[in-house]
Amino acid sequence: MFFETLKIALRSLYSNKLRTLLSMLGIVIGVAAVIAIISIASGSQAQVTSSISEMGSNLITISPGFRRGRFGRFGSSAENIFTMELAEAIVEYCPSVKSIAPNSQTSGYFMYDNNNYMGTLVGTTVEYLEINNYQSGQGKFFNSYDLEQATDVIVLGSELVKQIYGGENPLGSRITFYNNNQRLVFRVIGVMEEKGMGITGNLNNSAYIPISTYLNTIGNGKHVDSFIAQANSAAEASQAVAQIDYLLSKYAASTEDYRLMSQDALLETINQVTATMTLMLGGIAGISLLVGGIGIMNIMLVSVTERTREIGIRKALGAKRRHVLSQFVVESMTLSSIGGIIGILAGYGIASGIARLGGWPLVFSVPTVLLAFGFSLGVGLFFGIYPAYKASRLDPVQALSYE
Repeated sequence: MFFETLKIALRSLYSNKLRTLLSMLGIVIGVAAVIAIISIASGSQAQVTSSISEMGSNLITISPGFRRGRFGRFGSSAENIFTMELAEAIVEYCPSVKSIAPNSQTSGYFMYDNNNYMGTLVGTTVEYLEINNYQSGQGKFFNSYDLEQATDVIVLGSELVKQIYGGENPLGSRITFYNNNQRLVFRVIGVMEEKGMGITGNLNNSAYIPISTYLNTIGNGKHVDSFIAQANSAAEASQAVAQIDYLLSKYAASTEDYRLMSQDALLETINQVTATMTLMLGGIAGISLLVGGIGIMNIMLVSVTERTREIGIRKALGAKRRHVLSQFVVESMTLSSIGGIIGILAGYGIASGIARLGGWPLVFSVPTVLLAFGFSLGVGLFFGIYPAYKASRLDPVQALSYE
């Protein structure tokens, strides 16, 4: 009986092709929108997560807070609490912290021969490489000797080399850094691999010198801008943050003097924002499914009216109420299921195209597809019950005499 009922439903839908197409348009749009939105959100989230992971693993940034101004005094940054000694204390007294890299930076012009290019000069330590998952492409990075002796060596980012040197080999050359009417000359000993964005900014557009050299030439000789720390593992990241927070609360005059941000907290915030936006947009797309369901109900009511005599004949020949009820319910669910399948294919096409344009991976979730398809079937069932019930309640004598 089921296959016979399904055959009748398909024949009825095919006999009114344009009306059928318009009826399931809302279902198609709703399912396609839900599939595309969730897929796009998942793909972009995967790209952001991958980008953050490439910056390094288990990262914790420790930066100055901003003190409030009171009694006519202006607010100021609390940079004067960040010293090399504090970095050593964090590693010594925070067992969940694996390593730490002091960090100071400034912007200026790098000049070589007749070329100049604006970039960032970063003073740091050798731990910077491991923490940022960063490697030398040519030459070498500075070492502990360079840090102790505050040598004039420099390691260039890949973009700086491309803009300033072109195809020339920069190793061994002398490059000038111009900042605030100060000219500093460094000897190039290495070029970093192409990396992109890091937790401290665009790594390719930066150059790196020993922190001791930076403090002696550009800084004030003692205080650094911030720290980048690395936890022993992802499981210990929250413990590392708590330990650093406790130590700094004893070291600083106020908790306003510093800010802590972990990589895990950043990822969690991004995931929460993405989930909220996906839920909101998915809910809006779900309204299309409801609108499509209302359209199905209207068409089914019209179909019941048009086929009143047919219903009367069937009941006169012995069809029971449940037979008539199942006929129209199956027809409604067939309409919504076909719309759901077309919507899934359309959603996949939209998500694939946008993912290709956006440059992120295509994430096509099977549970999402099943949920969207199941919801479309539910819409067809819910909005098809009333017209089916109305058809099953028709009196055969009145139905046969219907004009």
